Amino acid sequence: MTFNEGGSFEGGRVRKGGRGKGPAIAGGGIAAVLVAVVVALLNGGDLGSVLGAVGEQVQSTSTEDTGQQQFVEECTAEQANTERECRLSATAQSLDAYWAEALPAQVGVAYVVPDVVSFPGSTQTACGAATSAVGPFYCPPDQTVYIDVSFFDELRDRFGSSGGPLAEEYVVAHEFGHHIEQLSGAMSSADRSGTGPESDSVRIELMADCLAGMWAGNAATTIDPQTGVAYLAPITQEQLKDALSAASAVGDDRIQQSATGSVNPEAWTHGSSEQRQRWFMTGYDGGSFQDCNALEASTL
Repeated sequence: MTFNEGGSFEGGRVRKGGRGKGPAIAGGGIAAVLVAVVVALLNGGDLGSVLGAVGEQVQSTSTEDTGQQQFVEECTAEQANTERECRLSATAQSLDAYWAEALPAQVGVAYVVPDVVSFPGSTQTACGAATSAVGPFYCPPDQTVYIDVSFFDELRDRFGSSGGPLAEEYVVAHEFGHHIEQLSGAMSSADRSGTGPESDSVRIELMADCLAGMWAGNAATTIDPQTGVAYLAPITQEQLKDALSAASAVGDDRIQQSATGSVNPEAWTHGSSEQRQRWFMTGYDGGSFQDCNALEASTL
């Protein structure tokens, strides 16, 4: 997905946070821990407990925080199309503009801008300590999206996504989807302690995929209030395939097969590759918030 040339995006939207990478984590480093975290989550572990378990490694392997907040600075559209942190900042601003209108119109709830933190290696959150091994995530208690942009290399190289800008933007939009669930009350109404193909855990994730699709389907007509120009050019079929490839890559069945050699639907927490693609397309093809409400769906 291409940001329209000639525009610029204000700085200060994305905070740079966390600690440096420090020494390699014992037992094979970040990549090995990433697989361990994935397996733990797929077998019923909740994010808070996984972050807590990883936290001890964060304390022992990371360098100290500087204590000084830094932010992604103003970026041109050209930079947003080529540099990951600029793309993250511009994508967040596009999501802000879309949901600031769509959430009140469709749900009757005011949009509250979430914090976004780009962290290298590890960071502290209201959900506990986290490393890059956890991957991108949303923490409800502090209403913040946390992303180490190096995850996008993992998404392509380890999980088999085709990559591409819209694949990265899909991930960001999915985490913003969790924020929309938080603001609408869907997050608090769900029982996210269970696992399985019909569990609320899966429903919350599929709903976030659908909400990400809603943004993507409208991003080319969402206007930047600073410039009066649409944030993004229309999505091409090739770019859409990249987003669907990313959704497929993080399906429970695909990750389980890769990590353990077998598929156990009763341990699912995010949904299958097919489901994640289909729910994204439900939102992308003009779906409303209610269409995306997987918590109330009779079938997934």
